[in-house]
Amino acid sequence: MEVLNLIDEMEDIIENSSQIPFSGKSILDKEELLEIIKEIRLKLPDEIKQANWIKEEKKRILAEAQKEANTLMDEAKIHLEELVERDEITKAAKERAEEILSKAQSNAKDIRIGAMEYADNLLRETQQNLKDLIMVLEQNRKELSGPK
Repeated sequence: MEVLNLIDEMEDIIENSSQIPFSGKSILDKEELLEIIKEIRLKLPDEIKQANWIKEEKKRILAEAQKEANTLMDEAKIHLEELVERDEITKAAKERAEEILSKAQSNAKDIRIGAMEYADNLLRETQQNLKDLIMVLEQNRKELSGPK
């Protein structure tokens, strides 16, 4: 994430700045820090776009999983109807169709759960990164504004 690299750069500037003796204060290059903040502002929308992309990707994956589940269920129903037509294997056909249907539902459920967990993990990571970024920005702003 470029934004985090910029924040690391700001942190390095602050940590490596000259200290004013006996005051606990530092001398910072205002222009350099403002330029980095400007870059962060420009790149932050990209991070937000990435979070939106993850959200849309989650929807797409879930829709695809549902479509696959529906297809499997339709195929299972067609297979069941074909087997029922054969009198001598009706009982075996019903059992097999139920197995296929159950497996299809189980697979669809697993796919949906996996997709949701994947999307949730990506969103959680992005959210945490954004929280960390905001916290660092707030701290840096406080340090930059100093006592008035």
